[in-house]
Amino acid sequence: MLPILKINLTTNQTEEFSIPKEWERDFIGGASLGARILYSTLTKELNPLSPESPLLFINGPLSGTNGPTTGRFVICGKSPATNLWAESNIGGFWGPELRKAGYDGLWITGKASSQAYIWIQDGRFEVRDAAGVWGQDVYATQETIKAEIGVKNARVACIGEAGENQVLYASICCDHGRLAGRTGLGAVMGSKNLKAIAVQGTQKFEVTQEYVRLRSESNRMLKQDNESRVMNEVGTAGAANYAEYLGAMPSKYYQQGAFENVDNISGAKMTETILVGRSACQGCVIACGRVVNLGDGLKRKGPEYETIVGFGPNLLIDDLHEVTRLGELCDKYGMDTISTANTIGLAFKLFDDGKITLQDTGGLVLDWGNFLSVRQLIRMIARREGIGDLLANGSKQFGKSFNSEDEAVQVNGLEVAYHDPRGVSGMALAYATSPRGACHNQSDYFVVDWGHTHEHIGINFYERQAQAEKAANVAKHQDWRTHYNSVVICIFASVSPEMQVDLLNAQLNLNWTIDDLMKSGERAWNLKRAINNRLGITRQNDKLPKALLEPYQEGGSAGFVPDIQGMLSAYYEARGWDWETGKPKKEKLIELGLDDVVKDLWVAPPSLRDTSPKSK
Repeated sequence: MLPILKINLTTNQTEEFSIPKEWERDFIGGASLGARILYSTLTKELNPLSPESPLLFINGPLSGTNGPTTGRFVICGKSPATNLWAESNIGGFWGPELRKAGYDGLWITGKASSQAYIWIQDGRFEVRDAAGVWGQDVYATQETIKAEIGVKNARVACIGEAGENQVLYASICCDHGRLAGRTGLGAVMGSKNLKAIAVQGTQKFEVTQEYVRLRSESNRMLKQDNESRVMNEVGTAGAANYAEYLGAMPSKYYQQGAFENVDNISGAKMTETILVGRSACQGCVIACGRVVNLGDGLKRKGPEYETIVGFGPNLLIDDLHEVTRLGELCDKYGMDTISTANTIGLAFKLFDDGKITLQDTGGLVLDWGNFLSVRQLIRMIARREGIGDLLANGSKQFGKSFNSEDEAVQVNGLEVAYHDPRGVSGMALAYATSPRGACHNQSDYFVVDWGHTHEHIGINFYERQAQAEKAANVAKHQDWRTHYNSVVICIFASVSPEMQVDLLNAQLNLNWTIDDLMKSGERAWNLKRAINNRLGITRQNDKLPKALLEPYQEGGSAGFVPDIQGMLSAYYEARGWDWETGKPKKEKLIELGLDDVVKDLWVAPPSLRDTSPKSK
């Protein structure tokens, strides 16, 4: 990989960081390599919004090579929402453009003395005044900066008002609606007085002839894949009807297991009514992005599954036009739609329960289905006005403000996504053990519960409401997706493990097997766990919120709740983690080549006795 440019915004000093070869070999790139690079800097005492806090933008080794969905990059740091490991995966064109400019990463610390943006062109670095774009939305910011620097084909990653005001789930946006949404890294960027980073380059990527052949073959296969075709036709929102049928799509803030009007907000409905085009990230043949027209002649980004459910069934809104507008409003302000909709859902529930009053809301009525109130709350959150100032801190802190923290549907401070483990039980472990809080991208295990398996790498099929027996399967799937987040490729890409190994070997001159690939994912997963252990995570943090342990009365998962403790027992045994402390055992860390982590986690050697309870 190319060097990483280290930037101190306090001093404006820069230096190049060359990635050690053994780190590239063991962690490949993306989030996994980011964890290795930031491991020693992410301490418990570090304030995520302080100048010392790192913000790392990093590519994968195949970024920009036109391989299967390799136009993505990752942003890493310490989350202001969770105070844990933070990573957020994002598509578009910015990552490949950074590589063309001569770097595979930017490692940013410090704080600019005034509002600023960074301009990088073919290795040249400049900090510019951002007063003229401060307060602009993410789309206007990109266009204004490109006009100011006079380079139309530059790519710009930026924050909106939410990041400027350090909303704890603020996102970072590039291109048309491609967002690093989760864990609040937009707030970290805002805390540094950094509005945007513009990049442009002309350097060419060297690729081997064998990689070119395999790249063409894998893209042809991907384009013909049934899942790719579905994604192209109806987008991620195409999952809405099936998820609702299974009782895996939560409604009314996770209180209802069925949504009668699901057809009104589905991907099929979007395709039939408002879809006017599709968009794709750099080099992607799937093109899952939606371009819609709501009848006013304007082309907009269409909402994905999480946005549709968050602002639709979650709030009992069944108007696709309004759901689209609410998602667009979040994007413009630069806010994660999952956390925004989830936290607003909690406010609606507490208002419904009488724990929040009109005095608290400033006279705003929070009745289910009222999209006008939701629209106003989004504005208030982004600007930290009125009750929006409390909502901007996320559902955990918001609930705590009204003595209702246990009502918040979150894990370790990150709001749960909209794949309900009562309908697809594997998501119980995925949420409880994810290194960044309740995350559906560290393992989108619901697709395995729907039948998408990889038996030859140990990812088998179990009934969708099976429990402890699928724990080792979930661990394998987490390792598999950790590999995706290191390469970095899109989780929608159904590229076989064999092909992925061949692509890496051809381009990186490796001699890997599938076992090596999976071991790399396991190594990075355990390293992220070790980071979080040092930040205070124990077994007691591996849990689900109260709402997900109460059975639905209706829908496809009525009467079922996951046995999270039994699942965790089996999971710890499969992972080789210590049941008393929640840490990876010394033997497991040594097996993975993480000897330096052993010294940090285990001051004295742990007992050699097996402290993991046996699963039943």
